Amino acid sequence: MTRIGIIGGGNIGEALISGVISGGVDAKHVVVSDPAQPRREELRERYGVVATDDATEAAEEADFLVIAVKPDVVGVVLKDIADTVSGNSADTVVVSVAAGVSIGFMESQLAAGTPVVRVMPNTPMLVGKGASGIAGGRHAEDSHLQGVKKLMENTGRALIVKEKDLDAVTAVSGSGPAYFFLVVEAMTDAGVQLGLPRPVAEELAVSTAAGSAAMLERNLDEDDGDDANTLRTKVTSPGGTTAAATRALEENGLRKAFFQAMQACRDRSVELGQQNKED
Repeated sequence: MTRIGIIGGGNIGEALISGVISGGVDAKHVVVSDPAQPRREELRERYGVVATDDATEAAEEADFLVIAVKPDVVGVVLKDIADTVSGNSADTVVVSVAAGVSIGFMESQLAAGTPVVRVMPNTPMLVGKGASGIAGGRHAEDSHLQGVKKLMENTGRALIVKEKDLDAVTAVSGSGPAYFFLVVEAMTDAGVQLGLPRPVAEELAVSTAAGSAAMLERNLDEDDGDDANTLRTKVTSPGGTTAAATRALEENGLRKAFFQAMQACRDRSVELGQQNKED
């Protein structure tokens, strides 16, 4: 039976707990470490997992050890669990979901040969609709990467990429939910300005976003599914209302705005990574 240790019982940690248990892992084989007693009790009662304040207990004999703490705490956690991981009879894969902490740094804090995998998740994993980029270190074999991929697929989609691409992954999916929340917010505000009651405008905007995403997701699951461009073309009649709307968006620089926003996100991700290296 796969044993999973999770250090950090916050939102991301809980999403992983919920996902792996739903995926068939016995709750008794999931050990979560968190310093806050109320949080430990909450997770224990909600999911039936083993909850502790000792990170080394979560690391002991774990097949996968997920580091789900803030980036500035990762170094401290790694020092705490390094000896336990190296002494395990299991080939423990150390998995970090902390933004900006490089694989090289993590490897330097652990015993030589420890497989390290870095994951960039996003918040929709809290509702089982996440998108995660996965990159492996020097000692992470394909079996390790596939194991982490399977783990993360319990919370949504997961793709294996190179570490150098994780900053771009951050720009597309890591920070991506905020872009769509902003779009829905803007659509809602526009609907109100056009005369709709706010609750009506909000429900229409949210439902439209959810339905459109579901249509796009079908493209990923079916070989003959329609991509975004095709779907947009199908709902855009020549000279019609949708054509007028999309033309206005293009003329006001929608594509340029998205590119510049995502470029700024990527650049900031690189900058934060450099700061963590220096620290």
